[in-house]
Amino acid sequence: MSTPPLAGAGMPPGAFTGTQAQAARELNTASLCRIGQETVQDIVFRTMEIFQLLRNMQLPNGVTYHTGTYQDRLGKLQEHLRQLSILFRKLRLVYDKCNENCAGLDPVPIEQLIPYVEEDGSKHDDRGAASQLRFASEERREIMEVNKKLKQKNQQLKQIMDQLRNLIWDINAMLAMRN
Repeated sequence: MSTPPLAGAGMPPGAFTGTQAQAARELNTASLCRIGQETVQDIVFRTMEIFQLLRNMQLPNGVTYHTGTYQDRLGKLQEHLRQLSILFRKLRLVYDKCNENCAGLDPVPIEQLIPYVEEDGSKHDDRGAASQLRFASEERREIMEVNKKLKQKNQQLKQIMDQLRNLIWDINAMLAMRN
C-alpha cells in the first residue's frame, strides 16, 4: 500500500493553488442568497427603467417624430430587455445552486425562524421556560376548573328557570280556569 505524497514532497510548489482557487470560487449558500438579492434588485431597477423608457416613447400614430431619437430609444429598450433576460438567467442559476446546496438539510419549522422580543429584554434559559410552562399549565388547569364550575351553575340556573316557567304556566292555567 502506498501513501499519498505530502505537500511539498515531490510536488510542484503551485499544485495546491488550483484547488484553493476552486474553493474560493465555491460560494456558500448565504453569499448565493446575497447575490440573488442583488440580482432581484437589478431586475427591479431594469424593469423600472424599461417602463420609464416606454412612458417617454411616443406611439407612431401619424405624428412626425425624429427617427434618430426613436432609434436611440429603441436601442436602449432592446439593450435593457437583453440585460433583463441575462439577469433572469443568472437568478435561475443562483436559485438552482441554492436548492442544490440545501437539498440535504433538514427543514427548520417556520416558528423557530421568527424572532421575538421578550418583555424583560433578556434571554430566558431552560429553567425560565420550564417555570413559565408550569405556570401556564397551572393557569390552564385553574381556568378549566372555573369553566366546569360555571357550567354547573348555568345548569342549576336553567333548572330553576324551567321550574319557575312551569310554575307560572300552572298558575296562569289555574287563573284561566277560574274565570
